[in-house]
Amino acid sequence: MGKYKIIRYNPVGPTNVYSYFVTSNPPTSFNPISTYPTIDETAFIGPFSSIIGDVRINKEVFIGCNVTIRADEGTPFYIGNKTNIQDGVILHGLKNIKFTINNKQHSIYIGNEVSIAHGALIHGPCIVGSNTFVGFNAIVFNSIVEDGCYIDLGAIVTNGVRIPVKSYVPVGAVIDTQEKANALNKVSEADEDFAKNVVKSNMELSQAYSLKFGDIRCSCGLCCDRSTFNNLLKDV
Repeated sequence: MGKYKIIRYNPVGPTNVYSYFVTSNPPTSFNPISTYPTIDETAFIGPFSSIIGDVRINKEVFIGCNVTIRADEGTPFYIGNKTNIQDGVILHGLKNIKFTINNKQHSIYIGNEVSIAHGALIHGPCIVGSNTFVGFNAIVFNSIVEDGCYIDLGAIVTNGVRIPVKSYVPVGAVIDTQEKANALNKVSEADEDFAKNVVKSNMELSQAYSLKFGDIRCSCGLCCDRSTFNNLLKDV
């Protein structure tokens, strides 16, 4: 190897030293009922992420690292099947302001196979329809985004607008009137294909990460292999 030396670092402590934070919301005057999240066993939650309050996470959802899903003020939240919420995304809602979908009121409702890309902010009240892509650092607040839309990076959708089905919101655009929303172009075939591939990639990541962290998941968020878990039981 010449002058180069390979250094191997052995981990200190358990293999997976990171946990996510899942808990009920604290009771307050405006939200007195403390509700624990409902999370399907097929969902993956990444390290350092927080899920608080009345949040329903459905099948094969991927939650990346450092995600905050906080239903302590506005509530409840709904996240549909095969949706991915990537690193640094924040979900929060205003109290007592909701949209109705499927005969139930929600602070935030996210449909199936939605991609919320890194650093985006989804703030209720809002609805994000199925097969929609929300780009890096985009903001969706107090609005309804119909199915199949593509919100590009840094765009802002707000002020009670409804984005029509399969609309394209350009990079950095501010859509704050219904007139602007109605004037949007349709999503291109290339963007539609890109959004579909993002969903596929994150579904695979969800499965791959779950295997990496082990086949036993504790309520604290730590995962380990079954053999490690059995050895821990012997020491109790």
